[in-house]
Amino acid sequence: MTQVPVVPADWLAWISRLPAEGGPSGAEWATQAQRLLASAFERWDLVPDGPLRTGWTAVVAPVLRDGEPLALKVVRRSVDTDGEPLALRLWGGDGAVRLVAALPSDGLLLLERLDAETDLRSLDSDAGCEVIGGLLARLHRPAPAALPPVGPWAGGWLAEAAQRDALPRRLVARCTGLLAELSSDPSADATLVHGDLHYENVLAGSREPWLAIDPQPRAGHPGWDLHAVLRNRRDELGTGAALRWSVRRRLEVWCDAAGVDEDVARWWTIVRCGVEAVWALDDDNAEEVSFSIALAKALDE
Repeated sequence: MTQVPVVPADWLAWISRLPAEGGPSGAEWATQAQRLLASAFERWDLVPDGPLRTGWTAVVAPVLRDGEPLALKVVRRSVDTDGEPLALRLWGGDGAVRLVAALPSDGLLLLERLDAETDLRSLDSDAGCEVIGGLLARLHRPAPAALPPVGPWAGGWLAEAAQRDALPRRLVARCTGLLAELSSDPSADATLVHGDLHYENVLAGSREPWLAIDPQPRAGHPGWDLHAVLRNRRDELGTGAALRWSVRRRLEVWCDAAGVDEDVARWWTIVRCGVEAVWALDDDNAEEVSFSIALAKALDE
């Protein structure tokens, strides 16, 4: 009988704190995780081929199937993760990890094996940003009707932001006004966006040098994807005038590689800063609130 890897108890305790977000709560899913992992091994006749890795809301096990190296991902279902199998199927391995098989109802994905030890942190910031933009130029395509649109979703969070005294009124008003203006464009929610393509979500592959992983797909504008590269490798951005220069530099490199208008990408990112600030407030994360405000200011000056 195949020895199924054990999901670490401390990681399950950590994920148990997460609320339900369109799927099971973290506590509920934690009671199912080991069973789901075992069911995937049985369903696809898998053999363990290395230590289990844990992520933000998923575990990934290196496996073999008929001698082929693959990766089994078991993810807690949520509004952010439910579109992953659909996006990966649409991309078909073109710029992204290849989906071999999936059981979306259980959050099970069987993927091609990439080099989990080598991501874009191995390149300098500009080079990594250029790779990400180049991948997104391929990944951005017409969004399927099944994906939720960014505009109404972001609008809901900004409406909540308007009720929060802890956020600057000027920021909330700016984000709300920008969203209304941007949403008037018919193309606003027409593109399949990755949602979380930063330096650590691009891994080295064998059939291509770099491939995207872990999408949180929605129907949006390509500019929605800029924020991820601005919040990652944060220690390299600096503060004050240095922050503004670094952010504008990444904006320029990313937009040039992705083929996205700089002003539109900048405006969508300011909107996303408002959404991220509300989330940070909900998490009682003052540092993240401050960063979202500073990033929006750096982009809007």
